[in-house]
Amino acid sequence: MARMTAARAAVEILKREGVTDAFGVPGAAINPFYAALKASGGVQHTLARHVEGASHMAEGYTRTHPGNIGVCIGTSGPAGTDMITGLYSAIGDSIPILCITGQAPTAVIHKEDFQAVDIASIAKPVTKMAVTVLEAAQVPGVFQQAFHLMRSGRPGPVLIDLPIDVQTTEIEFDPETYEPLPVYRPAATRAQIEKAIGLLNAAERPLIVAGGGVINADAADLLVEFAELTGTPVVPTLMGWGLLPDDHELNAGMVGLQTSHRYGNATFLESDFVLGIGNRWANRHTGKLDVYTAGRKFVHVDVEPTQIGKIFAPDYGIASDAKAALKLFVEVARELKAAGRLPDRSAWAASAQERKATLQRRTHFDDIPIKPQRVYEEMNKAFGPETRYVSTIGLSQIAGAQMLHVYRPRHWINCGQAGPLGWTVPAALGVAKADPDAQVVALSGDYDFQFMLEELAVGAQHRIPYVHVLVNNSYLGLIRQAQRAFDIDFQVNLEFENINSPELGVYGVDHVKVAEGLGCKAIRVTDPNELGAALEQAKKLAAEHRVPVVVEAILERVTNISMSGTNDISNVVEFEELATEPGHAPTAVRTLKV
Repeated sequence: MARMTAARAAVEILKREGVTDAFGVPGAAINPFYAALKASGGVQHTLARHVEGASHMAEGYTRTHPGNIGVCIGTSGPAGTDMITGLYSAIGDSIPILCITGQAPTAVIHKEDFQAVDIASIAKPVTKMAVTVLEAAQVPGVFQQAFHLMRSGRPGPVLIDLPIDVQTTEIEFDPETYEPLPVYRPAATRAQIEKAIGLLNAAERPLIVAGGGVINADAADLLVEFAELTGTPVVPTLMGWGLLPDDHELNAGMVGLQTSHRYGNATFLESDFVLGIGNRWANRHTGKLDVYTAGRKFVHVDVEPTQIGKIFAPDYGIASDAKAALKLFVEVARELKAAGRLPDRSAWAASAQERKATLQRRTHFDDIPIKPQRVYEEMNKAFGPETRYVSTIGLSQIAGAQMLHVYRPRHWINCGQAGPLGWTVPAALGVAKADPDAQVVALSGDYDFQFMLEELAVGAQHRIPYVHVLVNNSYLGLIRQAQRAFDIDFQVNLEFENINSPELGVYGVDHVKVAEGLGCKAIRVTDPNELGAALEQAKKLAAEHRVPVVVEAILERVTNISMSGTNDISNVVEFEELATEPGHAPTAVRTLKV
């Protein structure tokens, strides 16, 4: 048997589980692991500037390709606590990432040693497993179990905490005979699928609500085939956006209180049956449940049995991996179609497209300062179907989801449940690292951008290019809009006169200087007619210099973006002028019908 340190055994297991990249920050208590990482080779490491940033890089990396598992590494104490936000984000969106932390020696863990904290207990609520390994011989088994858990059932993150003496202890381990554990995923039965399709066929106006679980299962093609076989319009959730192209004849648009389309909500409210696959009925999607559920039946398919009935009781539930279920859905639908036993849904599908052609929001404005809608219009022109968009939270993300177009799975990479500010920069770096040939475009408001902008230096150091569209109104825009209900505008304005950049007026932080100071390129735009050229220039600069390029659009200070203030998808307020002629929405996926 081969003898090696437990740290070296852990690195060898990473490679045999398919890990090729890791993100992190070394420190005293994790240095033995870093020594093993260097000696072993085969795992490329990207040095972050903040350990939370490393966790979000790992998230972006995982979300980019099926089968990816991002790895983030940090030392003991605050490094682990810094990564809790990344773990929370990952578990909320069912994203497998592996967090590895160093720890004080086993003999002093509970003796208030320097940077010794019970990180496993802290991380337990936001992981599938969090463990401090106290015996070196257990390290291989713990890592093997970690990968098994991350991939099985509902995917999610794991934290492994390694005391420094455990890392350096030699153990017997033979990497050549190591094998990953089989992955467990529940699978639907034929009888369950036949019952679900029976309920669908009995409906007059059915919809499929397809969530991030379909993307996690790499089952988008099956979802589209099933929709096409049955002629059923599809509502992607925000986490499922891109499952089928926005311009597909069966794409009914998104539904919800915020990241929704007018036509999507209108079609949903006309439906009488909903088949949910790999979705979680998130409250920003459903709003008031009495409105959402009234007059319609529901079937819910989810990989996690306890998700079924968690928000509301469906008429029928199936615990199954989305791919396993969709294979059977397609199989049964093919047989029914061959036998002429599928209803004709063409009129219902056509009505959804009619709404798509008539219920549109206006994007074309020539105002100075720039209205944000115009930014997304120009982004639609500049960036094609191959673009991977990355965003997290705020009015910038909500408006982007209402107005941008996505055509492929994993091309809208969004932190859904947690929504931490600062997520976008490091996540975009993780996406660009995972797919270095892709056109990666991040979208942030000024406050999200300012939270972790130091990570831009990671892109400059490691030559990780992407384009970052920064919409700057010098406000916490989403919170300001929410404060309207309280009749206040309090502690949400970020404006000040920057003594070093008087040309900015009250817009405060000079993001161009900051980005350039971190080794990146940046362009500021104040005229909407210059946005297109700036975006094209940004693509060229990113390709030439291989660094992140920031395009800052100086927006009007106050814009209220369409959303419901009453938690009701039938009552979304449209604050801006709507499109009344084709020129008002020139990049809409359907030409406006007037």
